[in-house]
Amino acid sequence: MWAPAPGLKVYLAMGETDMRKSVNGLSLIVCDVLDQDPFSGHLFVFCNHRRNILKILYWDRNGFCMWYKRLEKDRFCWPSSELELQEIGPRQLQWLLDGLEIEQSGAHRPLSGMILS
Repeated sequence: MWAPAPGLKVYLAMGETDMRKSVNGLSLIVCDVLDQDPFSGHLFVFCNHRRNILKILYWDRNGFCMWYKRLEKDRFCWPSSELELQEIGPRQLQWLLDGLEIEQSGAHRPLSGMILS
């Protein structure tokens, strides 16, 4: 996998997506259904009904890239939500790809603005 750039956002397209869709179809979903800019450089993650295929669409300088992962066994722990779009962090994406839930109760929470004494 790639190293996430600073400021990179990861969006899950909630529900299920027809995995026959390629770059054009997925970018139309990003634009028309999710109301996001497919040219933003952010990652848009899609999952199929059986939860064994993920596609990640993103814009890279001069063209779209699509990353595809199909599990031979098991299923992705795809979250359920009433929302059409859920933002997660790059770390949560890695958990998802590793077969884990995106919310890990035992994980350290990020801190900011702490003053050490």
